[in-house]
Order: sequence, then C-alpha cells, then structure tokens
Amino acid sequence: MEDDLLSELLAPLRLRGVFHSRWTARAPWGVAGEREDCALLHYVQEGACLVELPERTVRLEAGDLAVFPHGTAHTLADAPGRATIPLARLLPAREPGAIGTVRIDGPGPATTLLCGGLHYDASAAAPLYRSLPPVLVLPSAAVAGQPLLGDTLTHLAGECDQAEPGLALVALRGFELAYVLALRAALTSLGDVPVLPALRHPAIAPALLAVHTRFAEPWTLAGLAAEAGLSRSAFAATFRELMGEPPMRHLTARRMQEAARLLSTTSLSHETIARRVGYGSAVGFHLAFKQWYASTPGAFRRERGVSRRG
Repeated sequence: MEDDLLSELLAPLRLRGVFHSRWTARAPWGVAGEREDCALLHYVQEGACLVELPERTVRLEAGDLAVFPHGTAHTLADAPGRATIPLARLLPAREPGAIGTVRIDGPGPATTLLCGGLHYDASAAAPLYRSLPPVLVLPSAAVAGQPLLGDTLTHLAGECDQAEPGLALVALRGFELAYVLALRAALTSLGDVPVLPALRHPAIAPALLAVHTRFAEPWTLAGLAAEAGLSRSAFAATFRELMGEPPMRHLTARRMQEAARLLSTTSLSHETIARRVGYGSAVGFHLAFKQWYASTPGAFRRERGVSRRG
C-alpha cells in the first residue's frame, strides 16, 4: 500500500527544465533566495553551511542534501546572523537549461555546493505532493545509503565543470533522477515527514489509494469511509488531521490535477475528460474546473496551445 502511494506521489513529476549552478563560497558569506516557481536542491560537496527558513534553521555538512519541493524562500550562510545579498544579484538570470557559477571570496573556510532549480509541470503533480513540507534534509548517511543518488549527485557536480555535448539534456535527466530518488529516500527514511503518517495509516492509506487511482468512480464521503473501514465522522476527522484538508476536497484536487493533465497533453473533448475524471456531465465539470483554477477548461487548454487536432 505504501509503495503504491509513493509511486502515485512521485510518478507524475515531469521536469520541464533545470537551472543548475556550482557554488564556492568562503566565509563570511550569506545569500538570500526569494521564493521560486520550481523545486530546489542544495547538495554540499565540501565544507558546511546553514539553511535558514522562518520556522527552522538547518546545518548542512559535507554530503548532506536539502530539497525544497515548493521552492520556499530561504537563506544560505556560513554562520547565523550573516548579512546577506540577494541571489538575483549573484545569478540575475536563472533560465531552465542554463548553468551558473557563484564565487564568494573571503578569508575563511570554503563551502562548495551544487544547486539546482527544477522546473516541473505543477498541473501534473499529485495532490499528495502539496503535503510535503517546505524542506526535506537528507543527512550524508541517508544519501550514502542510496548509492544511485550519491553517484548521480557526484556526476552532476562534475558536469558543471565540463562543456560536453548534450549537457542540458544530461542535466535534466540527471536532476530528475536525483530529485525522485531524494524524495523517495526522504519519505522512507525520515520519520518527521508530514505525509508519511497518512501513507502508513491502516485506514487512511486504502482511502488515499482509492482517491488517487480510482478517482473517476462516483465517490461519496460514506463510500470513502467504507473503503477505510471507519465511520464517516471518524474517517473525516482522521483524514483532515493527517492530510490537512477534508477528504472530498482531496478527491477534487486529484480529479482537477488529472483534468489539467488531459487538457494540456491531449485533444480529448471536454465531455470525454469530464467522464474520465468522475463527472457525470460536461456542465458540472466546467463549473468545478472554473472554481478550482479560476479558468474555464477551454481557456486553460488554449493557454497551453493544445488544439483538438493535437
């Protein structure tokens, strides 16, 4: 059950592009990064640094990996209380497919980082993905316990120093692999990841699996509660506690995610898509989609350049 749900969380992620950079910073230093519309990854090759968010501060040592699934704003520094400069000043253009270099000179110890901005299709990400915390930190032992992850990060760091043909494609696939492996490792090895209790709960996990794999069925709260083997009130309360939202809203999120994917990648009619995502009529689907995305299905599709002829 847990493996199936992990697959549902991870499989839909499709990277559209990666901006990556190699950092060498000598103390004292501090960099403030604004929120990004992409996932972020920081891998410490040598030295150490602090990652500071409003709600927590994490120290990263050599071999540690920090992942920001939602591109949350944060600062990087060699020590607490450092004055910071904006990331945009160091790397003013961070277009997907490009490579950057950051060098900060100082008299103190050096820290070497591999950083990546991973642009993914948000409409293809599973609703479970939203439940991930702002940052996931894999200590060096956890990275070492995933040999493919460690090897991939090492090779990606080496690619930054080369100008080989096909570098952009290699970086895209390499970071995609590293990102999925990092999320899998974090979800299976870190006990404090919020979404894990739901994936492992003996009653909520079956209902979640039903929502994510059988979303086209005419589910009701009573039907999902029966899938979980709980009363409606107990199921609704437990689901909200573990997932942070009511079960029927999570179901709608899954349906809307699939609808957005079909509108973006196929030329299926709105009526066909409505049936595929669990709506009995195109009108009901149209209203639900507009309420969710503040856009009609037709406008959403036109923005993505998908015609009826594909």
